[in-house]
Amino acid sequence: MNSLTKTAALVGTDAVAEAMRQINPDVVAAYPITPQTAIVETFSQMVADGLVKTHMIAVESEHSAMSATIGAASCGIRAMTCTSSQGLALMWELLYIASGLRLPIVMPNVNRSLSAPINIHCDHGDSMGARDSGWIQLFSENAQEAYDNTIQAIRIAEHPDVQLPVMVLMDGFIISHSIDRLDIQDDASVQNFIGTRNPTYSLLDAQSPVSVGTFDSLYGYFFEFKRQQEEGMSNALKVIQEVGKEFGSLFGRPYGLFETVGMEDAEYAVVATSSAAGTIRTEVERLRSKGIPIGMVKLRSFRPFPAVQLAKLLSGLKAVAVFDRSNTFAGNIGGPIFIELRSSLYELEKRPQIINYVFGLGGRDLSVELVKKAVSRLIDIKPNEIIQQNVYYLGLRE
Repeated sequence: MNSLTKTAALVGTDAVAEAMRQINPDVVAAYPITPQTAIVETFSQMVADGLVKTHMIAVESEHSAMSATIGAASCGIRAMTCTSSQGLALMWELLYIASGLRLPIVMPNVNRSLSAPINIHCDHGDSMGARDSGWIQLFSENAQEAYDNTIQAIRIAEHPDVQLPVMVLMDGFIISHSIDRLDIQDDASVQNFIGTRNPTYSLLDAQSPVSVGTFDSLYGYFFEFKRQQEEGMSNALKVIQEVGKEFGSLFGRPYGLFETVGMEDAEYAVVATSSAAGTIRTEVERLRSKGIPIGMVKLRSFRPFPAVQLAKLLSGLKAVAVFDRSNTFAGNIGGPIFIELRSSLYELEKRPQIINYVFGLGGRDLSVELVKKAVSRLIDIKPNEIIQQNVYYLGLRE
């Protein structure tokens, strides 16, 4: 901790609002939806109190929120919004426009299940549904990470080799409405870290006029545009690590694509993300204290997916369990993280056995007892065992 850090007790939504205040974006267009509403409420009060210079736009829907944010970002200024669940779904078509136009928008999304039936609690179905929309996705385990990720997201999105929008994700209610201890940097340090936005193009630059969102069909360059988006996403792997390292050198909290626990000598591993990592870490550390060679990988960057890095880390292990807080409804082949990780391991000569635990849909609690049950199954897997069942639904009522 440096001398310009203060310690505070905040709920996750207030931690994100504080990061937004320190970023001081030019425009925030947002519409309230549980459990994200508290971010909008807190930040709009900051605007009303004159704590930021942000132009706050109260819109009539999330579709309009993203539309206004896209318009603002196209003018070369910093623009942010935030949402959850059905709100993210309502702005679906705009997500592709934001990434297709290479706009460095930052959007905190408080993860919440999608209807039906109606449920306001946490799972990752909302953001995972948008996993192929061209947005970078960074997961947060706690309020501290939500605060830190929001600040870093500005640098990542605006990097000239990336130029893509970023979602900062945190679990609804579990993190968004729980009080946590976090270290907050001083305003000047945050401003120095993020710098100023220097857009290559601006819709309002009369001296260098550009077209934005033009018609590109038949014999146009749509295919080439999409390939360039992929290049930006690939470049983000390096940029996320560089920005996370610099953040760590300044503020004492380094970040990468993922975080590991006990992987230096692990024979088994659990891959998870967000708040579940805390519960899983407890069991992993207990087992390690008993001499069981197990580790944990907490995935931070889901988009871009660090396939090569994870394959290198997990190569040679006996077995890996992947925890997914969402399902793909693809015929019982597993959750999105499991599917992508399994694909990443395919080319390995020594690839581990891999199983999937879908858990916590609609906010169902992940207890230490459930983690014990899952990990017990993992370490019982034999090296050459033919696994009859890869996908388990953890905590499902009988």
